[in-house]
Amino acid sequence: MRITSKGQVTIPQDVREAAGLMPGTDVEIVIERGAVILRKRAPGKRPSRGRKLVERLRGASDFGGMSADEVIALMRGPLADADAPPRKRR
Repeated sequence: MRITSKGQVTIPQDVREAAGLMPGTDVEIVIERGAVILRKRAPGKRPSRGRKLVERLRGASDFGGMSADEVIALMRGPLADADAPPRKRR
């Protein structure tokens, strides 16, 4: 096995399968007692794309001190009048 000019190494298929390394698997490389060790990254160490998005958006909006219920009511609009005639079905 040889390291490419870009520092890449191809892990043989039988080794990937035995280690459970699938495309997209997060791995980490560490040096222990002079040996280079490649291992799966522990789950939860890297936030998911969804988690990153939520963290980035958290607190991004300012609704002027309105509560969540007030914001939802504003987005829904006024309630239909109880005495209004029912809508025609299509």
